[in-house]
Amino acid sequence: MKAVVLKAFGGVENFSVEEISVPTIQDNEVLVAIKAVSINPVDVKTRSGKAMAGRLKEDSPVILGWDISGVVSEVGNDVKDFKIGDEVFGMVNFPGHGKAYAEYVAAPAAHLALKPANISHEEAAAATLAALTAWQALNTHSKINTGDRVLIHAAAGGVGHFAVQIAKHLGAYVIGTASAANKDFVLSLGADEHFDYKAQPFEEAINNIDFVLDTVGGDNIERSFEVVKRGGTVITIPSNTSEGIVEKAKAKGINGFFFLVQSNGEDMKQIADLIEKGIIKPYVSAVYSFDEVGKAHEQIETGSTRGKVIIKP
Repeated sequence: MKAVVLKAFGGVENFSVEEISVPTIQDNEVLVAIKAVSINPVDVKTRSGKAMAGRLKEDSPVILGWDISGVVSEVGNDVKDFKIGDEVFGMVNFPGHGKAYAEYVAAPAAHLALKPANISHEEAAAATLAALTAWQALNTHSKINTGDRVLIHAAAGGVGHFAVQIAKHLGAYVIGTASAANKDFVLSLGADEHFDYKAQPFEEAINNIDFVLDTVGGDNIERSFEVVKRGGTVITIPSNTSEGIVEKAKAKGINGFFFLVQSNGEDMKQIADLIEKGIIKPYVSAVYSFDEVGKAHEQIETGSTRGKVIIKP
């Protein structure tokens, strides 16, 4: 099979499309013939030697990626929920070695769900790590209540565009930060307000917030503390998170923490249900071939991708 192999951590020139053996599945796995793969910022950071690189550095070959959509071509002996020919999607083996940039992926059945029929494989691949992160932040690690004032940073991005839709579904009043160019897009997702973070520091204009989802990191986290009411919550994604966030939040009477998304087939089923009902919709901004994986990574590195970027075999 064809796979995108990372020869060494570093720049995109270290990618190589090669022929390797089709993986052998375990009893609890299915073999998925890949139709689409989603790329995330964690892919880019791992490629450069950060993020998950420490977990993968002893593996060979290193094949990046965790987000897949495709068709089941083989079923392990212990798998009961899927059969050959099923269209499935999910985030595979995260955090770990997903090996998604390949024509076939050995995926634990417990990490997958049936692909909704009303979206493409490209859209399904997009609705995995990013959608799971938003779902687990808003529904698992914190409970959004009807009427809560919710601030979503980078609301036009991968996690952000799902978070806006999920927060609205949960009954929140949603404010999304994004550039002026993405105002209409953020409002089309259901946000009640768009805030141009380039025009003015958000902490000077926004207040009385119950919950903040921060996907930016850096000083954005502590600045978010300034807009949250006492007893409110700030959740940040761990990459680029400074030390002492929990303690600093606690000193202000705020719940502040970070978490790492986990592969979870049951959560994928919840996401599939929301997609089938038209409550959330993935947005794909660009599709590349495996041969163009370097271009896809460079697009993510701009930090201004709307929705999701996909690669296909």
